[in-house]
Amino acid sequence: FARGTDVFASVGADGSVRMYDLRISLEHPDIIFQETTPLLRVAWNKQDPNFIATMAMDKNSCVVLDIRVPTFPTAELGHSACVNAICWAPHSTSHICTAGDDSQALIWDLSPMPKPIQDPILAYDAEAEINQLQWSASQTDWIAIALSKKLRILRV
Repeated sequence: FARGTDVFASVGADGSVRMYDLRISLEHPDIIFQETTPLLRVAWNKQDPNFIATMAMDKNSCVVLDIRVPTFPTAELGHSACVNAICWAPHSTSHICTAGDDSQALIWDLSPMPKPIQDPILAYDAEAEINQLQWSASQTDWIAIALSKKLRILRV
């Protein structure tokens, strides 16, 4: 869901990002982005509802979209292996964390957009593939990552 409760987005095996507005109709969503491979996850920036991020199956990057101009990605955040998880910082309009099969959790600063984002501002190397992550909403200095049969709590 976006910041409010009326607008949400979903992704699917058809490779599309669909945006729904509950005030209008669930039968006619807007397709705001199309990829050739299935999309697995979508994350909405809670501080700036103009930005959402998504990731495709078996892709080494996460795509950031500006819903005002959604046809082309605003940024592409790369890993050296498949991306498994994305999470926006709950306290910042311009920070996002991605994690993947390369055993890395990467924090990106998107404030230079629309200029290309080359490198993350912070990286954590784990000993196994990272499957999921969550940025704490109440303690914003902490990120949780799941890998193997472990949960790691990281201070950022």
